[in-house]
Amino acid sequence: MFCTNICKALRSCLESNSVTKDPTYRSFEDGRSVDFVLAYNGDDKSATAVDKRRFFENNLKREGLQLELYSQQWVHFMKLHAPMEVLYRYAEILKIKMPMKVIPGQEQIIAESTRELKSCWSRMCRSLFSSVQLNNDVFPERGQRIHMEFAVKYLKLYDTEHPNYFDDSTRYSIINFIMQRQHFEKGDETAESRGIEKLVEDGVYLCAYALHDKGKRDDLLNEWAKIGNWKKLQPLDNIKDYFGAKVALYYAWLGFYTQMLIPISILGIFFFLYGFVTWSSDPISYDICNGNETIMCPQCDRGCKFWLLNETCTSSQFNYLIDNKMTMVFAFVMAIWAVAYLELWKRYSAGLVHRWGLTGFNHHVEHPRPQYLAKISKSKKLQDKLQAKNGFDPDVPFWSFKFLPNFTSYSIVVLFMCISVIAVAAIIIYRMAQRASSSIIGSENSMTYKIMVLPITAGFLDLIVISVLDLVYSKLAISLTNYEYCRTQTEYDESLTIKNYVFQFVNYYSSLFYIAFLKGKFVGYPSKYNRIFNFRQEECNPGGCLMELCMQLVIIMVGKQAVNAIVEMLIPYLMRVFKEFSQRYDFFKRRNEKTVPSINQFTEDFNLLPVENNSLYAEYLEMVVQYGFITLFSLAFPLAPLLALINNVMEVRLDAIKMLRFIRRPVGMRAHNIGVWQNIMSVVTHISVASSAMIIAFSTNFIPKLVYKATHDDPELDGYLNFTLATFYTKDYRTQSLLDYSNEANVTLCHYIEFRNDPWENPPYKRPMIYWKILTARLAFIVIYQNIISMLQGILRWAVPDVSARLLKRIKRENFLLRERIIEYEKELTQSLAQQQEESLRLRLNGNNATTLNDNATTYV
Repeated sequence: MFCTNICKALRSCLESNSVTKDPTYRSFEDGRSVDFVLAYNGDDKSATAVDKRRFFENNLKREGLQLELYSQQWVHFMKLHAPMEVLYRYAEILKIKMPMKVIPGQEQIIAESTRELKSCWSRMCRSLFSSVQLNNDVFPERGQRIHMEFAVKYLKLYDTEHPNYFDDSTRYSIINFIMQRQHFEKGDETAESRGIEKLVEDGVYLCAYALHDKGKRDDLLNEWAKIGNWKKLQPLDNIKDYFGAKVALYYAWLGFYTQMLIPISILGIFFFLYGFVTWSSDPISYDICNGNETIMCPQCDRGCKFWLLNETCTSSQFNYLIDNKMTMVFAFVMAIWAVAYLELWKRYSAGLVHRWGLTGFNHHVEHPRPQYLAKISKSKKLQDKLQAKNGFDPDVPFWSFKFLPNFTSYSIVVLFMCISVIAVAAIIIYRMAQRASSSIIGSENSMTYKIMVLPITAGFLDLIVISVLDLVYSKLAISLTNYEYCRTQTEYDESLTIKNYVFQFVNYYSSLFYIAFLKGKFVGYPSKYNRIFNFRQEECNPGGCLMELCMQLVIIMVGKQAVNAIVEMLIPYLMRVFKEFSQRYDFFKRRNEKTVPSINQFTEDFNLLPVENNSLYAEYLEMVVQYGFITLFSLAFPLAPLLALINNVMEVRLDAIKMLRFIRRPVGMRAHNIGVWQNIMSVVTHISVASSAMIIAFSTNFIPKLVYKATHDDPELDGYLNFTLATFYTKDYRTQSLLDYSNEANVTLCHYIEFRNDPWENPPYKRPMIYWKILTARLAFIVIYQNIISMLQGILRWAVPDVSARLLKRIKRENFLLRERIIEYEKELTQSLAQQQEESLRLRLNGNNATTLNDNATTYV
């Protein structure tokens, strides 16, 4: 708390000093606003760097940008401003949709499309949830407007007088587009001599960034990026104006996803409470805890003793909390919820995109990445094509150029996936070895150790391995993607996203899939155990492996979120505090290092962390991995959606704080959806149906109980526990240590969890018919469950269109109004031009007539 107060005082001191020291805090000397800043080392007097900067800046001036140098520190700052004529020209080139003036009939369309919001029920809901509404004094509610692709020809039709006509994100995106296309060397223009990113990469400029706006940022910090406002809605329109549509769509998606977690979290709480309420009605835990003296076979070959079944009383009771009659109901609800969430998000985002004037936007006009052009310019085989197309965007053949980088890249991805699987297998072998040897944590024969301590320690080991592999692979994936021929930034982001997510899927979910589908399924029986490296495979508890799956899920899910929170928030915060204290106490000067005092907006932003092109990738990945935990495995822990909800409520505000306080302002980018992440979540949703079906079939007691009821006259399941246990004669042990110990303990028979014949039956220890009936029922359940759920999901997708009928109707009517308004405007222009021509002709005729009359008069005289 003391350090926090010092930092706050230091920050306020720096801000107050900045206002007094520099009157041009965020503007030119004549008051024009600074839109963009180029920073470079003023001590770098090398002729090459100076010439490149001069040539590049002259090109920017020729494009119409206005520049002014600020050179009062060792870092020089070139301030950029885009006048309105430049914005107009490039808005037309980039086909940016701009808001129109009010068109007759527009109010009726908007009123009809928002009629339901004015109902009595809606007004009542707004009054009930007034605490979550935005502060209208800070973020006034905006009216909906009609947008049209900008054209200078129809300038009078646009609402140019609106204060937010060209929002900041649009201005910065236009300036960034101009800088990406300008050359910085004389002579032939090549990809190697073009773009601000290449100049930054070569060290000619230290960085190029857009400036934060102190007033707007303070509003967002006070009303949005604040933990205390966790329950309030997000000012999405203002976020879009400040950061651009791409960032705003991320926050809109995260907020929508968080809201959709509320109903499923409430249901998860009810399902979990159902287990507590009906705790005493479980026949399995009742039989185990009610003085059951059944002797169980040892769970390892050496050092393990025979144990009594009632030692697992506590674990069987906890297992019932997640394996009861409501388990299948919760799985069904989760499957329907996943599809409803995806379909409703498409519907909701379509409304947002239309509101922001991005309906119909696509990336067909996206220009090539400078790194891509530089890469192909180095190829001797493409020199002819480069010369033929003047160095711009040649066709790159797939088989001769793209195949080898892609094949190499994805081969390394598969290699790391195998390494991840090997790491999980190593942890599994560790658990087997721990069961087979004495433990330093507790008594090997202790059920607490076997059921709780060992899974928990293995879970934390798995989390550590996952985090290390994630750290290594995340760096490698960027290098692999750079090796490929990704033409546009969208292609680059999608390639990087797919490679990372495929690895993350294996890395985070493989241990959970093992517990859910493999553990305890192929153990064998006491006289013939199936072994791996001479270690016996792990067995499930008498109640099943669902309890261990629950513990593993909680450890990895919560642990991953905690690690991400530390990496994303604590490290940037500590770096900023370190810089502030360094500047305050001249820490750098004592070490003969240079610092940049924060005396104005562009020097303050220079000291922030740089923003990356794919800065949202890590945020999306974290949330989509979490979505996989919920849809694939929340069946094992109904409170998983609640944990995700709590995390996401904080995540929205923490991400906002990070973007506003710790990193430079990103360049606004247009987007019409969340990209490839939508498809990834759709695939995960399809996989989750099969996952839930297999968990219910093979990891719960649902199917065995159904078969038992069908084959036994025991509706209360009083004999179900004995039904799941098989008997073994200790004299049949093939391991000498176990045989000696059984003779010493005077134990002639023990029990184990399997469906096998008793030793006195013929043939002994073989699979009975009931096992095959249960296996058939399990397989039949998987097929029936998947088909029913898939059919219901298909019906839901059909019933909930991606774009609502009301919005489609509104888009059609708005397009009609736009066409009519343009036709009317063209008529007005034609009539005005005709009138001007008539007036000009009349004036000429009048002048000619007057001259003729004068001549005639003179003649007659």
